[in-house]
Amino acid sequence: MKHLTQNKTVIDWIEEKIELVKPDEVVWIDGSEEQLEALRKEACSTGELEKLNEELLPGCYLHRTAVNDVARVEGRTFICTETKEEAGPTNNWMAPAEAYEMLYDIARDSYKGRTMYVIPYSMGPVGSPFSKVGIELTDSIYVVLNMVIMTRTGKAVMEALGDSNDWVRGLHCKCDIDDEKRYICQFPQDNTIISVNSGYGGNVLLGKKCFALRIASYQGWKENWQAEHMLILGLENPQGEVKYICAAFPSACGKTNLAMLIPPEGYKAKGYKVWCVGDDISWIRKGPDGRLYAINPENGFFGVAPGTNVKSNPNALAATMKNTIFTNVAHNLDNNTVWWEGLDKNPPENAIEWKGNPWNGKTSEEKGAHPNSRLTAPAVNCPCISPEFENPAGVPISAIVFGGRRAKLAPLVYQSRDWNHGVFVGSIMASETTAAAAGAVGVVRRDPMAMLPFCGYNMADYWQHWVNIGKTLDPEKAPKIFNVNWFRKDDDGNFLWPGFGDNLRVLEWIIKRCDGKVDADETAIGYVPKAEDINLEGIEDEVSDAQLKEILSVDNSLWDAEVAGIEEFYAKFGDKLPATLKNELETLKANLK
Repeated sequence: MKHLTQNKTVIDWIEEKIELVKPDEVVWIDGSEEQLEALRKEACSTGELEKLNEELLPGCYLHRTAVNDVARVEGRTFICTETKEEAGPTNNWMAPAEAYEMLYDIARDSYKGRTMYVIPYSMGPVGSPFSKVGIELTDSIYVVLNMVIMTRTGKAVMEALGDSNDWVRGLHCKCDIDDEKRYICQFPQDNTIISVNSGYGGNVLLGKKCFALRIASYQGWKENWQAEHMLILGLENPQGEVKYICAAFPSACGKTNLAMLIPPEGYKAKGYKVWCVGDDISWIRKGPDGRLYAINPENGFFGVAPGTNVKSNPNALAATMKNTIFTNVAHNLDNNTVWWEGLDKNPPENAIEWKGNPWNGKTSEEKGAHPNSRLTAPAVNCPCISPEFENPAGVPISAIVFGGRRAKLAPLVYQSRDWNHGVFVGSIMASETTAAAAGAVGVVRRDPMAMLPFCGYNMADYWQHWVNIGKTLDPEKAPKIFNVNWFRKDDDGNFLWPGFGDNLRVLEWIIKRCDGKVDADETAIGYVPKAEDINLEGIEDEVSDAQLKEILSVDNSLWDAEVAGIEEFYAKFGDKLPATLKNELETLKANLK
């Protein structure tokens, strides 16, 4: 076998893994279209992929995962550090020696009769100072083709790595897709990820959450930068100035919709535009001018299909119209295309549902697509992809926005008093569960910075890292930190804010605050807009002045009750809780009195 590199650390590691899993053949992914086309044909011949209508969906394929393998499994995801304290109370922990032994026993000889694909990939533009290299070994063509969409792959990556040992090792073995022996283990101290017994994207596209968040958050801690679960968008005003915002939301809070937001008609007519730099992950570091800059380390979107439609997210839908892989959606046999719940009101009558059975969407009680079915689409397909998407220096960040789903508590938007208060606001982030999540509805789930399942080390250390980053920033240049809540309800349970494209009205206020162009009212929790500074032009029928005042109101008695929940969550971290956050909580309590 000829390696694509002379890097001794890479070659030794691959040889060691070949010895462990015993593939029949080893293939380096060089990134060439010829090689990828041959792999697509092979996957279609075995039924791993199905080619869709070339005229309607050029270059698009359908894949079905095993029925027991349809989502990330947090209960089987481990952070393997020398001590349990390093992983912290919010992660599942296993000692590295024990984890390696268990995983190698499961993986041993699992590639017999199979091919090992070696995928060299770059998170971030190849050669950017922000970027990091990974190598994933897999026995799945589906993984290869998804990684080629989601990352930059091929020869150029190995050339950029040279003889460096700064690369992330990733081993994926499908094994028997046995959910009792399924493990997704991150070894942040070894730059290593091992995933066994899964074929589902979130568990096996190792560049995504495993590397770009769990491993990278640890790297950022050690190397003084940040890996965050944040979208990046650029808001362009009629004068052509673009300001960039990073934003973190728990699931089911409209993150992708915001990343690809379409301005309301009135704004569009004036020349406002929104540019998508990233829909999911930001890597952030200080630039030479002392400001924070961010890149999207990914090269594609791995989005949830159900609910994506022409109204909710036309840009996301447009991104899937070519060279996209659809996973666990319904297959419309009449025209060889795909369908999912919420795409339109016209389900196909002659179709195959996501499990592979015949399905009539007009009469069946069953869903055609799995609720977590996915689309893997190249970012370049998105009509609003930012011209700065490939900029190796990243984009300068003016604002950081946190958000969640709260029916009564949080106002539409508020600004933190300063950086440390902003870290506190991110640390207390929470969302009330919807029917989309298993379990009771309306339960408050804490998800600090939307990083709870993705932080590769102790969350208390992660918060301290945020505080430490703030100390290095000139307050004039540091991004301002905000919290938004699109989901405030009236007493009858109706949403008070229209959401979707109209969220631009809130972003506009945020940028005006960053530029010092509007004043605000100080409350116990931070700065809230003056009602007259939120532009309601064009939605006066939907949002009355009285409604707007209600959405912006802060009820101290509700926040009093919230304090107990914050204290209970903070208690998990014991003495490791940063003093800064303790102080911010005391300040909140005093303000409420």
